[in-house]
Amino acid sequence: QVQLVESGGGLVQAGGSLSLSCAASGRTFSSYAMGWFRQAPGKEREFVAGVSWTGARTYYADSVKGRFTISRDSAKRAVFLQMNSLKPEDTAVYYCASALDNSLLRGSSYQVNYWGQGAQVTVSS
Repeated sequence: QVQLVESGGGLVQAGGSLSLSCAASGRTFSSYAMGWFRQAPGKEREFVAGVSWTGARTYYADSVKGRFTISRDSAKRAVFLQMNSLKPEDTAVYYCASALDNSLLRGSSYQVNYWGQGAQVTVSS
């Protein structure tokens, strides 16, 4: 069984920074792209950032572009999210995801095959 294990998150003041990590364990699996989604209470899940595993392309939601940076390790078994200049509206549970095609890079979760357990990010004003 494949697991995506997240670490990081926490509480931070507006303008501060946090980093998230997501590491895969278990058997090898198909993953064409990985990324991050978030969901705030009472809100729909939304795309945050994605990275291709066969190229060097990264994609960001307009709301985080210029503030967040997504990256992966050379073994392609982990994905990271560096979050700078955090705003209260960034408060949400953040989920890493592995997907079977590049639709994730355009913000779709329909081809996600594995999800992380979620990490709470809270930004106070």
